[in-house]
Amino acid sequence: MDYDIADKSLADKGLRRIDWASGFMPVLKSIKEKYEKEKPLKDISIAACLHVTTETANLMRTLKAGGAKVTLCASGLLSI
Repeated sequence: MDYDIADKSLADKGLRRIDWASGFMPVLKSIKEKYEKEKPLKDISIAACLHVTTETANLMRTLKAGGAKVTLCASGLLSI
């Protein structure tokens, strides 16, 4: 996997925050569960340049669960 992370020591904390936020996004969670089974985005590439938050991370996970090849680039002062 290709990625560029400024401080890898924060990865576990970030993953815990993403998982925690997922619990407050029931609609996206149900879409992800459906996408995991149906793979409606198979063979589609999606690129996004967004302010990276726990919410956008969960959106990207959902798109990936749907079969998409996802590339996310952080945008905005608070994302770096």
